[in-house]
Amino acid sequence: MADTATQEPQPGPFNYVVGFTLVGIAWGLTTPFIRRAAKDHNPAPHPSLESDAVRSSWLRSKVYGTFFAVVDLLRNPRYAVPLLLNLTGSVWFFLLIGKAELSLTVPIVNTLAFLFTIIGDWWVDGKVISRNTMAG
Repeated sequence: MADTATQEPQPGPFNYVVGFTLVGIAWGLTTPFIRRAAKDHNPAPHPSLESDAVRSSWLRSKVYGTFFAVVDLLRNPRYAVPLLLNLTGSVWFFLLIGKAELSLTVPIVNTLAFLFTIIGDWWVDGKVISRNTMAG
């Protein structure tokens, strides 16, 4: 009995270009926004961190401090929205590497992410890269 395996049709090159670009945008363009939000973040003090039970234990103070730091950042939409878009880009990348050639996908997406990070840095912080950096 012959084994007839059905193959799914491969997406066209245009779909790959759009996918690579979207992942590059999701990774690169959101990075400066995440960095700015984390740098400008000023959380409210948490009274539970000042309690004697927490202050007496090094481990407990680190666990509580880390927990409240993460919760405070995730409750900040200036941080959480770009982070969500960035993580969505990771899901898109995972789906892309299942279909596209891995040896092409990784360098193309990383290059696009770097280029969009430069654009995002210019947009968010007004940073301009030097000609040597651009050429290198």
